[in-house]
Amino acid sequence: MIWNRQQPSPMPWHRYKDVYERVEVPLQQRHWPDARLAESPLWVPVDLRDGNQALAEPMDPARKRRFFELLVSMGYKEIEVGYPSASQTDYDFVRLIAESGIAPDDVTIVVFTPARRDLIERTVASIDGIAGDVVIHMYTATAPVWRDTVLGKDRDELRELILAGGRDVLELAGDRPNVRFEFSPEVFNLTEPDYVLEICDAMTALWQACPARPVILNLPATVEVATPNVYADQIEYMHRNLARRDSVILSVHPHNDRGTGVACAELAVLAGAQRVEGCVFGNGERTGNVDIATLALNLYAQGVDPKIDFSDIDEIARTVAHCTRMPIHDRHPYAGALVHTAFSGTHQDAIKKGFAEHRARATAEGRSEREIDWRVPYLPIDPADIGRTYEAVIRVNSQSGKGGIAYLLSTEYGLDLPRWQQQDFARHVQARTDASGAEMTAAELFELFTATYGLTVP
Repeated sequence: MIWNRQQPSPMPWHRYKDVYERVEVPLQQRHWPDARLAESPLWVPVDLRDGNQALAEPMDPARKRRFFELLVSMGYKEIEVGYPSASQTDYDFVRLIAESGIAPDDVTIVVFTPARRDLIERTVASIDGIAGDVVIHMYTATAPVWRDTVLGKDRDELRELILAGGRDVLELAGDRPNVRFEFSPEVFNLTEPDYVLEICDAMTALWQACPARPVILNLPATVEVATPNVYADQIEYMHRNLARRDSVILSVHPHNDRGTGVACAELAVLAGAQRVEGCVFGNGERTGNVDIATLALNLYAQGVDPKIDFSDIDEIARTVAHCTRMPIHDRHPYAGALVHTAFSGTHQDAIKKGFAEHRARATAEGRSEREIDWRVPYLPIDPADIGRTYEAVIRVNSQSGKGGIAYLLSTEYGLDLPRWQQQDFARHVQARTDASGAEMTAAELFELFTATYGLTVP
């Protein structure tokens, strides 16, 4: 039997090389597959810098402030606020933080700079007067294509450029007790592992990393090019081989070019990452930065405290959409308008039975429905935990069955239909929705029910 009848496509797939031909992936005895996600990493939203620079219309000062205040209210404790040497708007926003006190004392401010002295000087000037903790985040692309095509430098020349930038950062800000340092070898995931390890070790030595003043080494998948397990191998290699490991905060910054940014981040944490940079709902260049809202709620759904408050996800989504001028997709994990909605009959029947079991179990245990374990089919988390009601969980169209119809009539109108009537009425609903092609609301179902069975509504 020939069960796979796919044929070669006409696309020029031969023009591309797989990741193993582009960069050495260090071979090692992996430990990350046996690890478990048991604790949240430090989440660092970069919406105000990386996300903002990807917008067709960058945020104005009012939107940046509103977004910053949202992040603070949600509980983020380290926030990248801008690229002060790149635009006056970003510089002014950092100055607003310095002069207005809108940043709480326990929130660390991160500012972003290339490894160029004049731009480092501008960056350091922007943070004057910030009383709380500050991270100066310096970056340089290190992968071969970027070295050859963009920077025109060989390995030794680029290493010296990076160290020169590091020396400038140390000279200009090293004596400030509230300032720590971060280095990103941009396009880490396409850089030779021995070279990136050499540079990172040189930077922690230069910046005198110690447990009291750790250095952040941020390892970006600037362009996602491989399956998530490859990124995990690369992160574990660094985690196991870095010098001064107890004085390093190992950070990751995945992008979503292949659609697996969330998986890359999760496996990277299994592999030793302690800090994750990304955007709330995944805005960013091209297909976006990793979505740190999805990451956090994935942990929540596994019984791990995300350390971030998503108890009013609709307000969070409205604010992010307003600030970015970009809508949240209806199917976006956790935040989308339809993610807790079932139209199909089999799903509706399972959810209806799940809710009934949940209520019965709460009653039997003498506890609130919000206290007992959640195990309703097709709903990974209780919608109420993120501020949603149950009204939109079941909606009726031509794909729906008797269970969903009965659920809506019961919850909205107190009608508990016998099984024969559920089956009979479902046929009438099917005929109506097949003819119209439209969804039926609970009110329309009730109207059809009363008309079908000759009932008079008091």
